[in-house]
Amino acid sequence: MKIAFIGAGSVGFTRKIVADILSVRELRDVEIALMDIDGANLEMISNVLRRDIEANRHSAGGLDKVRLTKTADRRESLAGAKYIFCFARVGGLDAFALDVEIPLKYGVNQCVGDTLCAGGIMYGQRTIPVVRDICKDIKEVSAPDALFLNYMNPNAMNTWVANTYGGVQTLGLCHGVQHGHEQIANVLGLPLEEVDIVCAGINHQTWYIAVKHKGVDMRGKLLEGFQKHPEYSRQEKVRIDILERFGYYSTESNGHLSEYLPWYRKRLGEIDRWIDHSEWIHGESGGYLRYCREQRAKFDEEAKAYATMEPAVYTPENRSSEHGSYIIESIETGRVYRGHFNVINKGTIANLPPDCIVEVPGYVDRNGISIPRVGDLPAPCAAICNQSIAVQRLAVEAAVEGNPLKVKQAMLLDPLVGAVCNPPEVWAMADEMLKAEAQWLPQYR
Repeated sequence: MKIAFIGAGSVGFTRKIVADILSVRELRDVEIALMDIDGANLEMISNVLRRDIEANRHSAGGLDKVRLTKTADRRESLAGAKYIFCFARVGGLDAFALDVEIPLKYGVNQCVGDTLCAGGIMYGQRTIPVVRDICKDIKEVSAPDALFLNYMNPNAMNTWVANTYGGVQTLGLCHGVQHGHEQIANVLGLPLEEVDIVCAGINHQTWYIAVKHKGVDMRGKLLEGFQKHPEYSRQEKVRIDILERFGYYSTESNGHLSEYLPWYRKRLGEIDRWIDHSEWIHGESGGYLRYCREQRAKFDEEAKAYATMEPAVYTPENRSSEHGSYIIESIETGRVYRGHFNVINKGTIANLPPDCIVEVPGYVDRNGISIPRVGDLPAPCAAICNQSIAVQRLAVEAAVEGNPLKVKQAMLLDPLVGAVCNPPEVWAMADEMLKAEAQWLPQYR
C-alpha cells in the first residue's frame, strides 16, 4: 500500500499523521511517499521520519516493510497511491500576508483569514487550481480506488472542488470538532470518553447539536459552565456569546468564529472586548500571520530541534485524535470508526443546499464511508451556515472560471466584509488583491 503526502514539508503535522498510521500494526507494509516543492522542508521531514522509524524498529516491531521515499515531483509521489494526504499552502507566507494585510487597509480585520472573509476567498482562488491539478494526477496515475484526504484550507471550498470538479472521492478533515469536544467535557467536569456529541454544519461553523452523558442531554449546562470556567470565560467570548444568543456551541476557535460573522470585528475600537491576547487563536488581529512568521524565522532552530528531540513513539497510546489514520485503518481492517467529516451534503442536512460541503458525523469500515442523515439544523445555525455557503459557492465558481466579478460578489456577500465595506471599497480591495497575488492565480492571466 502506498500513502502519498502532498505538502509533506509541514513537518510537525506530517510527522504526527505518519506516527498515527504506523501505530497500527496492519498498516506497516506501506510506502510513505513524501512530496514538497520546498527542498529544505522535504529534507527535514525525511530525516525526522527515518530517525523515528529506526528508533521504533525494535520497540514497535514490524517496521521492516515501511518504505520512505521523497520527491519534488507530484505525479511521482501519487503514482499507485491508495491514500493521498494534502497539507499544501499555495503561495506560502508571502501570499498569506497579502490575504491579511490588504483587507486591513480597508478596515477588514481578520485573525486568521484562511476560510472565509476576504483572505479565505483569495486563499481559495490560489488553492483551487492546484486542487484540480492534483485531482487530474490522481485520476491518471493513482490507484483506481484512491481516497483524497484533504487538510488544506479553505477546507470546504477545496473539498467542494475536488469532489465536484475534480471527480475524485475526497473527504475534508479538520480537528475543530475534537478540540471543542474536549472543551465541553472540561466544563462539564466529565471524562471525554463519557461525553457523546453530534456536530453538524459546515467546516469551521459546525454546531454541537447533541451533547449527552449516559443518554442524558447536557446542552442546558453548557452556558453556565463556559461562563464560570476560569480560562474559557476569557478566551472564548465570541463562542460564549453565540451560545447564549443561539443556544448552540460552535466548534471553531474564538479567533476563527469572530471573522465569519458580521458582529464582532466590524468596529476596530470594540474588537478587544471580544478577544483575548494570551494566544493568537483567541482573536488577535492578524494573529496567525504573526505566529507563522515567528515560526519561519525559527526555521534553523526548528531543524536543530528536530535533529535532537526524542523520537516519536509508535504506540496506540500515543496516537493523536486526527481522523486520517483511523479512516485508513477502518477501510483496511474493517474496524468501525466514527468521526466527523466534510462531504457533499446530498440532503444529509435537509435545510442546507444539497451541493454544498457539510461537516457531519460519518462511519468508516471495509465498505467505505457511510454518512447518516442529520435532518434540519436548528434554524439560527442554518441561517449562519447558509450565508457562508453562498460566499463559498461564488468563490468556488470564481476560481474555476477565472471570473473576477464573482470574486468581488463573494467578498461583497461575505458577512464581515459587507459589515465593514461599501460596494466601491469591496471592488477596489478585490482588484488590489487580485493584482498583488497574480503570480499564484493562473486562471486569471
